[in-house]
Amino acid sequence: MESDFKKYQAQTSPYPLGMEVSHAVGSYIYDTSNKKYLDFVAGVSACTLGHQHPRVNQAIKDQLDKYSHVMVYGEYSQSPAVEYCKLMASILPEPLNKTYLVNSGTEAIEGSLKLARRVTGRSQLISCHNAYHGNTMGSMSVMGFEERKQPFRPLLPDVDFITFNNEEDLKKITTKTAGILLETIQGGAGFIEPHNDFMKKVRQRCTDVGAMMILDEIQPGFGRTGKLFGFQNYDLVPDIVVMGKGMGGGMPVGAFTSSAEMMDLLSDNPKLGHITTFGGHPVIAAACLATLQELIETDLMQEALEKEKLFRSLLVHPLIEEIRGKGLMLAVMTKNADITNEVILRCQERGLILFWLLFEGCAIRITPPLTISESEIREGCTILKAVMDEVAQLQ
Repeated sequence: MESDFKKYQAQTSPYPLGMEVSHAVGSYIYDTSNKKYLDFVAGVSACTLGHQHPRVNQAIKDQLDKYSHVMVYGEYSQSPAVEYCKLMASILPEPLNKTYLVNSGTEAIEGSLKLARRVTGRSQLISCHNAYHGNTMGSMSVMGFEERKQPFRPLLPDVDFITFNNEEDLKKITTKTAGILLETIQGGAGFIEPHNDFMKKVRQRCTDVGAMMILDEIQPGFGRTGKLFGFQNYDLVPDIVVMGKGMGGGMPVGAFTSSAEMMDLLSDNPKLGHITTFGGHPVIAAACLATLQELIETDLMQEALEKEKLFRSLLVHPLIEEIRGKGLMLAVMTKNADITNEVILRCQERGLILFWLLFEGCAIRITPPLTISESEIREGCTILKAVMDEVAQLQ
């Protein structure tokens, strides 16, 4: 199958890992030779409740027996989508009370940028250096990594960049700014957290000049940092919150949420200000609803912080420079990219799945399912440190 995989399926890199997957359950993925791999990546933070979670699977099956796609988004009232948006509104702080369901995180980013321009009547967009918000043309325009963007220019005009955690740069947010888009914790840049009340200072600057504060919660979101969304750790409320990845329990989905007053602007003047055929798909919305219910009805979010402490206590090694991030959004930093590459590849051979970050070559991604057990964390860290011992001998 590997040759067909490379021959017929478009690739994203010259050297895909190429594991031939048989099945997955809980915190483990199995290949076609029935070798099991402990999953410390969770589909790059997408499988919040692990693989084949019974509640999510049952919700999908139940909805399939009722109806699947019936009409383009926003025309028919479909219970899974309505109930999901209603539950989200009850959880999020005011005025974040109306949600637009789409198909992916990058589409949610696109919608949020359009909304910021529609609300303010302004054109300028601001993002951060080393930011990643998706790969469609609008999302790529606010990606702060020129090497990935240059082959696809020209992109959106009137986009500027600041440095994350640099308060002096906030002067760039002016009365010409429609919105500033920030990852609550920078992902591809190396799981960098905001410091010195940086997020609150961005919030105040946006309020002062009438710009929209848009927070990308696609990676920190859905319990990974101990709260449902990362911004809830920093005592502020954005104008628009963008979500994806972990919200669907492994299903493809995205959304953006704002006030009803602002979201309603997308429905008129012009009508169909944002439109999507499959957004709010009832089967996927059912999976989202089950995932969210499981998170708020259990202690999984709070347990993420205890599991972080366990990871930090176990992962002490001469090759580890530091561990960045919060909760179960962690980046183990090594001395250089060669060490990181060798560790990740050798760990897969030993049955432990780790992964890279987009722009920070020294980082080893650790974003397991929130359902991972203490014994599984110990099992994986034992493998990781044994591999690091081997790699250290090669240095």
